[in-house]
Order: sequence, then C-alpha cells, then structure tokens
Amino acid sequence: TRTAVLDRMCGPLCDAVLERSGSAATLADLARSNQLLVPLDRRGHWYRYHRLFRDMLLAELERVEPDLIPVLGRRAAAWCLRYDLVEASLEYSLAAGDVDQAARLVGRLARLTYRQGRVNTLWRWCRWLDERGGIDRDPMVVVWAALVAAAIGRPVEAERWADAVDRWQYGAVARADDPPAEAWAALLRAVLCRGGVERMRADADEAARRFAAENIAVPAAAAEQGFARVLSGDLDGGDAYLEDAISTGDAGAADAVVHALCQRSLVAMTRGHWTQAQALASQAGIVLRRAWVEDSDATALVSAVQARVAQHRGDVAAARRELVKAQRLRQFLTYAEPTVAVQARIELTRVHLALGDTAGASTLLREIEELLKRRPRLGTLVGEAQALRAQLGKQSSGDRCGASSLTAAELRLLPLLSTHLSFADLGAELFVSPNTVK
Repeated sequence: TRTAVLDRMCGPLCDAVLERSGSAATLADLARSNQLLVPLDRRGHWYRYHRLFRDMLLAELERVEPDLIPVLGRRAAAWCLRYDLVEASLEYSLAAGDVDQAARLVGRLARLTYRQGRVNTLWRWCRWLDERGGIDRDPMVVVWAALVAAAIGRPVEAERWADAVDRWQYGAVARADDPPAEAWAALLRAVLCRGGVERMRADADEAARRFAAENIAVPAAAAEQGFARVLSGDLDGGDAYLEDAISTGDAGAADAVVHALCQRSLVAMTRGHWTQAQALASQAGIVLRRAWVEDSDATALVSAVQARVAQHRGDVAAARRELVKAQRLRQFLTYAEPTVAVQARIELTRVHLALGDTAGASTLLREIEELLKRRPRLGTLVGEAQALRAQLGKQSSGDRCGASSLTAAELRLLPLLSTHLSFADLGAELFVSPNTVK
C-alpha cells in the first residue's frame, strides 16, 4: 500500500521508500503470482502496478496513513535524485508538496524541457510553484516561467513574473551571483521589449555577451540581436545576426531558428528577393513540423509569412488557408512579445488587403493599434502600421463582416462556448469580466 505513491518501482527504490530491505525479491514474487504488477523491462528490474489497483491502494493509504504520503514522496524524490532521475525526483517532490526542492529541480530542468518541446509540462510545473508562492525561490525558474508565458500567449503572467525577475536583479540588497540566470534575464527583457526597440537591442547584446562568457550556446540571443537591428532599420546588420542564429541552432532551439528564418524571409521580401523569401518561409515550416511545435507565437508567425509568400505568387487558395490557420493562432500573439505580435498582424493585414478583405484588415489594424498603445516604441513597425491604415482608408470597406473580422479575444472565447462554464467562470478563465464575455 505504501509503495502506491510510486509511478514505477524497482527493488532499491522500494527499499528506500519503505526503509526496509528485500523489496526486489518481493516484487519478483508478486510479478510471478498475479496480474496486478506489470513488468516494464525484460530484466525484471522495473515494475508498475495495474492502474486501477494502484488507485485502490492510494485510496487506502489516504484513508489509513494520510500523513505518511508526503514523507514517502520525499524519500522517493531523494532516491531518484541520487541516481540522476531528476524529472522523476521533481514529480515526487510535487506530490509531496516540497516547494523548495521542486523550485530547485525546475530550475535545473527548465531549459532541457523547453528544448524538448514540452512546453505544457514546464507550464504545469511553473503554475504549481506559483500557486504555492514558490515561483521566485530560484531565479532561473521565474525567468523561464516568464519566457514560457510569453510564448503561449499569457501576457498577465509573463509581466508579473518579469517584474519578479527585475526585483531579483535590481531590488535584492544581497543576493548570490548567478551568471546563467543573469544571461537569461537579459534575453527575457529583449523578448518582452518593454522599453522599446533600442532597449531591446541593448538587452539582446547583453544577453549574447553573458551567454558567451558562460560558454552557453543560445541561438535565441543572436535571433533577438538580428530582429532588433531589423526593427531599427539596419537590414544588413540584422540579417547577419539572423543567419548566425540559424547556423548555430539545432533541433532543441526550433523556436529561435523558426523566428530567425521568418525574419530573414521578411527581409528578403523587403529587398524584393521573393525566391529567397519563399525558400526561407518553407524552411521555417519544415523546422516547425520536425520539432513538433504546434500552437505558439512561432507557429502564428510562420502562417503570416507563408500567407505573404502565397499571395505574392498568386496562390489565393494557399494564402486563404494560411489566413485561416492564423485566425486560430492569433491568440498567442500578445503584448508579452509585442514585436512579433505586431509584425505578424502587419503581414496578415497586407494579405487581407491584397485579397480585398477589408473587414479582416480593419480588425487586425485595431489590434495593432491596441498593442502599440502598450508598446509604442517598436521601431519600423510603427511606420508600417500607419501606412497600412492609410491604405485601408483608400479602399472601400463597406459593412461586410465575417470570420476574418473576429478579434483575437473573440477567437480565444470560441473554444470555451461548447463547455458548460458560466459567464463568471469564462471570465475567470480569460482574465476578463463576465460583461466582457457577454
């Protein structure tokens, strides 16, 4: 019953959790005598209980010895950490409610988990820590929490956790040096771009210097350096950094490589090099598919860039397909990453206008204007948005509305309408009032 706290078992782990010996022989006997223990390898080393049987044992443990459950969890976590099973140790720490240990382990695992594309897993860990007041126990954790929140379109959390990073960096009277965390914090500031494009450029350069000093390869730093220069009007300088980000990236840095490819594609469009633009846009899509990256700001940007390419070559059907894809993904483009959010909408607006969909273009421009109110100093994007507004004014808009005129907020609400949540529950889920939901 006490070993029911374990997801999977081996003799030494059971011995550590139960503080006894002989568990390996017991497991072997159980495996031979009944169907309730499932072997996980051919050597008879790892096992797990049948799911329903484990549920019954856990219910019995909670009824008879509830106070022992966190103790058993901590023992399991300690054993797993001793044998370098770090993620298993973290999960047992979460189950045991050990906030301090969980924060330390999330700090160790955050980058690897993100590089594996397991964003939802990392988000679950961060939310667990945040709900228990432990998100800022480790600076690396709060930095990654803010980065993940920005990537999945959760700007409220991204801002709040970015403020916690600033308090750690600039508000703490005495704190231990943590050079890697300082480097990631500089990258976070560049991504959030709360101080404008010039500040973004300085933060990206600082991040690159700090990563180099720690001998940490992070293509995202070069991608942000290039993006900041492009937004400052330096296409040649920006393109060089973007090319460097692509050449140094790998499968674990898919999002950074995708961003860099999209930016290079847009630079090629600006120069009129449409063959190169198409090749870069196609490559961005391939990287996304190979990395199994699904819904994120990167996916939305790729749809916007590929819609531009398709519209230019006259493939209206492909352009519309990308616009439909972008409709669903716009919710990930928030003020947490204002440069990408505005840029992607600008490219989508161009396509809507080219296809004569002024209703969709008008909706996107309103969203752009809202973003620019929050983040006004976004370099060349400001002028591009103004030019599109003037172009829209010259085209007859009429009163036509349709799916393309739905706002990002309305698109976020749509999937929730099929649930049984009340207006109040929907508002709590979306961080808005019930009246806004209505």
